[in-house]
Amino acid sequence: MSVGSSVFSDLAVHHVEFHVTDAVWAARELAGQYGFAVVGSRQAEDHLSVALRQGSTILVVTEGLTDGHPASLYVQQHGDGVADLALRTADARAAFEVAVSRGARAVVEPAARDGFVTATVGGFGDVTHTFVQPPEGSAGPVLPGLTPGLPNGQVPEAGPAPGLGVVDHLAVCLESGTLDPTVDFYRTVLDFDVTFVEHILVGKQAMFSKVVQSPSRLVTLTLIEPDASAAAGQIDDFLKGHGGPGVQHLALCSTDIVSAISALTDRGVEFLRTPDTYYDRLGKRLDLARYDVGQLQSRNILVDEDHDGQLFQIFARSTHPRRTFFFEVIERLGARTFGSGNIRALYEAVEAERTQTHDVL
Repeated sequence: MSVGSSVFSDLAVHHVEFHVTDAVWAARELAGQYGFAVVGSRQAEDHLSVALRQGSTILVVTEGLTDGHPASLYVQQHGDGVADLALRTADARAAFEVAVSRGARAVVEPAARDGFVTATVGGFGDVTHTFVQPPEGSAGPVLPGLTPGLPNGQVPEAGPAPGLGVVDHLAVCLESGTLDPTVDFYRTVLDFDVTFVEHILVGKQAMFSKVVQSPSRLVTLTLIEPDASAAAGQIDDFLKGHGGPGVQHLALCSTDIVSAISALTDRGVEFLRTPDTYYDRLGKRLDLARYDVGQLQSRNILVDEDHDGQLFQIFARSTHPRRTFFFEVIERLGARTFGSGNIRALYEAVEAERTQTHDVL
């Protein structure tokens, strides 16, 4: 194994950082609707960050307090969104040095604080990757410089957690023609592997997708670009609304998606509705390994299948002003793919429902 490969062999998601307009408001939404607990905040002259946790999933929301702070610049360009996918590693300095030597853009040089070592490199678009080396054997703060609660002393009530404990993947929208160069970056710089390739055709729209995963398989990016030869679609809409490439959605894992969606719905989270015709066709598509059609239909949960098993998934309705970010909840029963069969099945169901309505009229 090469030096570079050994450096990146243990990569895992440490946290996902959002740059936002209002960090306290964003923290309250994540706590109140999604059940994340505030673990601390960090306030400086130029920014405010709030860290939240549910299971092993750590989310950080950062608000720029000066016009020149990176969070302020990001929000001006993109609105609220994912700005950093932080990667846990045993040696942040070595990871930074190897990545930069292979062509990664250096953003923040390695630095030590409160026992943590961190360093940041550029990723895709304006999204960065911060290597995080936690203190050995640490059961303390999840990030350096945190103080308990929020700056005003009020901690939002998270309530019982709905069980969204692991980051499954991040879906990334890229501009046409940049998919392969982005894949090459992750392969050659961070030793990621390409684990899935697909051309998805939905009506007159089409997109290319490649999945890259870290050597540990604990970091997964679903990279998508529009097929320029097809009609413009949702990826084009994202790129226009976001102002370039970025993270379209963050998928969080559940071990019981039916219970999780019930809890999230009770908290006020709205999910995309699935046509009844999707469930009329479901039994012809596959034999359910868990749950029944009624449980899934009443909660609008989708099902797909690959050679390794089944997956259940659902997409939250975006509350983003530009509609450029949303959460996905997913449960895997062995499946390793990402639900492309659902895209086709949903399209067919919508068309069938539209045709039936037209016939009635």
